[in-house]
Amino acid sequence: MEIVKGISMILILVGCFFFATGTIGFLRFPDFYSRMHATGKGDTLAVLIALVGLSIYHAAYHGAILDSIKIVVVAVFVFLANPTATHAISRAAFRCGVKPWTREGSK
Repeated sequence: MEIVKGISMILILVGCFFFATGTIGFLRFPDFYSRMHATGKGDTLAVLIALVGLSIYHAAYHGAILDSIKIVVVAVFVFLANPTATHAISRAAFRCGVKPWTREGSK
């Protein structure tokens, strides 16, 4: 059981790491599109990994397999919906005239 607990904790911590890197990318990148890229990729991967770790922990220690399957279904939904939403928001911004950052535009 300790191995399962260790694996689930590692997955949850890796998910938190990707959340943190996505947040750092959001704060550091220069324009809307690169910020959307950082948060979209980072958050999608972070939610997927953290929820899989949570479902493993929940199944091993609480014995609720059905609840763990529901958590995995939520993770798959977020894995599919988050990139789609990020693309839709970026496309709407492009159509509204939000210009991408260029090196010449920063001077």
